[in-house]
Amino acid sequence: MVFLWYNHYEFRCNTEFFYDIHKEVRMDDLDLAILAMLQTNGRRPFTDIAQELGMSEGTVRNRVARLLEDKILHIVGLVDPNSLGFNAPAMIGVAINEGDIVKIASEIAQFPEVSYLIMVSGEFDLFVEVLCRDREHLADFLNQELRRVEGVGKTQTFMTLRTFKMAYGAPPIIEHTHLSEG
Repeated sequence: MVFLWYNHYEFRCNTEFFYDIHKEVRMDDLDLAILAMLQTNGRRPFTDIAQELGMSEGTVRNRVARLLEDKILHIVGLVDPNSLGFNAPAMIGVAINEGDIVKIASEIAQFPEVSYLIMVSGEFDLFVEVLCRDREHLADFLNQELRRVEGVGKTQTFMTLRTFKMAYGAPPIIEHTHLSEG
C-alpha cells in the first residue's frame, strides 16, 4: 500500500511515519506515474513499470529508492485484522487538556493497538483507530493505557460495527497519463 498524505500528520507504531505538513515535496511527472502504478499494486515489478513508461528499470529503481528514502512512498503488507482475531476495532476521539499535542500523539502512537492516528479539528484533537481482540481488550486499552497518557482529557469511543469500504489505494488516488502522451 502506498500512503500519501498532504494535509496532516500521520503517526504509526514501530515506524517513523511522521508526515510534516511543512516539508517541501518535489516530484515530477515520472515520480507521479510511478506512484500511480505502485498505488494499485505495491509489488509490481520495476521491469513492468519501466516498460510501460518507456524507460530503464534502473531509472525506476532509483526513483522508487529516492521516494522511499524521502518518506514520500511507503510500501507495506496489509493484513485483515479480523482474520487474526482482532474483533473489536474502534475509533476514539481524544480531546487534549493540556500539553504538546505532537508529544502526546507520539506517546499514543507507541501503543501496539494503535493502527492509525491523526490530528483533527473540531471537538476532538486526535482520532485514534485501534485494533483490539475483544471488548475486554478495548476496555483495558482505554483505562490502562490511553487515559493514563498525560494530557489526555475527554475520550469518546466509536465501535466499528461493520466495514463497508476499506480503501487499500488510499486517497489521493494519483491519475497519470503516459509520459509519451503529454
